[in-house]
Amino acid sequence: METLLSLCVGVGLSAACGFRVFVPLLFTSIAALSGHLTLSAGFGWIGTYPALIAFALATVLEIAGYYIPWLDHFLDTLSTPAAIVAGTIITASQVHDMTPFLKWTLALIAGGGAAASVQGLTVLARGASLVSTGGLANPIVATAELGGSILTSVLAVFIPIVAVLGLAGFAFVAVTTARTRPARRAA
Repeated sequence: METLLSLCVGVGLSAACGFRVFVPLLFTSIAALSGHLTLSAGFGWIGTYPALIAFALATVLEIAGYYIPWLDHFLDTLSTPAAIVAGTIITASQVHDMTPFLKWTLALIAGGGAAASVQGLTVLARGASLVSTGGLANPIVATAELGGSILTSVLAVFIPIVAVLGLAGFAFVAVTTARTRPARRAA
């Protein structure tokens, strides 16, 4: 049961990387330093003060960058592979007592996959915002993404099952909406 919970924490934090890459890393560092998260062997560096400072600075720069009109699309290009890497690392840092092969396989598929899925949806939302409003609504999208990253990170650490169920619900709504949208246009 402990392994399942640690995997839920990792996947929840990884999904939050799809909204913002550095917010979940910052939250993981704070939670590790405060004793709310136990990092697996080899990932203790995440819970150090130098890492905390680096993640805090990167978070501030990332958040600010998404409010600059031309820079937000450039950051989307960079953040897709970065979110997958960050999601994989965060999940691996949460999974204990597994063989390295199984740990990294789960981390890549579950953590990297969750981050990639959420990141893909945010890229689509930002693209829809650009097409429909000429980019004027991008700050609203950026704020929603930031809120999603913070909420998902908090839930993942404190109520991991709720975070994973919430992400499953989010994915269901996104897929359902995507499937019904072409049918509405055809009608």
